Amino acid sequence: MMGCVTRRGSTAKGAHRGGLSAADLGGVRGLAVAAHRFDACRHVDEVVEAAAQAAMDVLGADACTVARITQETCRVVHLESPENDPRWHQFLSSTYRADERPALRALLRNRESWVAHAFDAQGRSVRPGDTSAGDRVEVEMLREVGAASALTSPVVVNDAVWGQLTVVRDFDAPLFHVDEVATAEVLAALAAGAIARVDLEQQMRHMIADDPLTGLANRRTADQAAEAALASGRETCVVMCDVDGLKRVNDELGHDAGDDLLRAVADVLRRAADAIPGATAARIGGDEFCLVTVDQPRETVATAMSTTVAKFPLPHGAAISYGIASTAVMGSVEARHLFRRADQAQYQAKRRRARARARTTPPIADPVQAVERLTSSSAVAIGAAAPAVVPRLCAFAAAATETLGGDSWAVRERMPGSQTFTTVARGGSAADSPETRTLSIERDEWVVEIAVSVNASTGRQVQTALNALVAIAVLDVTPV
Repeated sequence: MMGCVTRRGSTAKGAHRGGLSAADLGGVRGLAVAAHRFDACRHVDEVVEAAAQAAMDVLGADACTVARITQETCRVVHLESPENDPRWHQFLSSTYRADERPALRALLRNRESWVAHAFDAQGRSVRPGDTSAGDRVEVEMLREVGAASALTSPVVVNDAVWGQLTVVRDFDAPLFHVDEVATAEVLAALAAGAIARVDLEQQMRHMIADDPLTGLANRRTADQAAEAALASGRETCVVMCDVDGLKRVNDELGHDAGDDLLRAVADVLRRAADAIPGATAARIGGDEFCLVTVDQPRETVATAMSTTVAKFPLPHGAAISYGIASTAVMGSVEARHLFRRADQAQYQAKRRRARARARTTPPIADPVQAVERLTSSSAVAIGAAAPAVVPRLCAFAAAATETLGGDSWAVRERMPGSQTFTTVARGGSAADSPETRTLSIERDEWVVEIAVSVNASTGRQVQTALNALVAIAVLDVTPV
């Protein structure tokens, strides 16, 4: 993973790497070998390691680093150095800014390589102020560790300096010269092309396999994970999740708040997946999410879900209903059957939650309070809904149902030229309980049905308020 220094022992000069001698790896042939290595890379980390190894081989270096440069800060991400020599590690793995190292600032500005020598060709220490030796700060850094020569080339990706490649030689090797600068620049360009390629490939994989809103895997990836888990013959679990309250948040607070809620759900699922080795968290679509696990007992999955959901509550009073299906219970089944059984379990959990909410939410028995709360909550919901009849009626129905302690609602439309109504939208989760009753509010060709608590006030004042709110929704009158 990028961001930490990888240190490896270098191959001694003249030794073989991958069956090739040092002579084979020099010059144009070495660059060709490096190009083939880069072509096999599929991740940036692999490109970085291949670049460092190629630089050691092609340039005959004693040590090499590949560094990432962001916001004028240089940070080493891969180091090739001699074993058991802390001088090189200290010198090459430090993090520094451009205002501390003039050579780095010049590299960023001019995108040109630089060379520095602490000693001349005869092994004599260069004199202070000798401009032919290179940047003064780099010369002093070389002198501190007893190295002779250093060469750094920029790695430019998509017309921006991505990082730099640095090679260092000790006294037993000649100083870097102009031809080797050209070789280093070609190698850096090959590495830059490979980085750009794998980065684009990763972006494409992300677009194909991930949900763009939440960053979780998508339905296709979840299906593939379930198929692979079932094919392994080990216990496979599918957890289907649904967001309780998303429509209310969308209606009352807007779709930006709804998107934030979906991202919060994704965070909960991601945390649950992190707690279960080998789990895949995915967004199926809309407010449906799932978790696919393999080789984990159902009890372990259930514990991880309940613990995570309880520890990380959702904003705006929303909640997650979920159901679990396992091959340990169902036996050998197809993936679609496992998803279907988990979805049924999730629906049952949703109904249980609705019943529990209806029992614990005290109904508004006082008609004055009922009218005040109805007017306040429903007017806000209607005003935040999309400017069309159906969205506004849905927003009203959801708000009124919740205010009056109900559990479900429906919006119906009369078919032209008949007395037959068709359901155009429904919401909530019917509790099938005698503790609720249904109210119908009609306006023109529209009927709104809401299931409310039997203990809630539903007298003339409440009915008048409900009729007025439906009229506002249908006639597109702005609430006062």
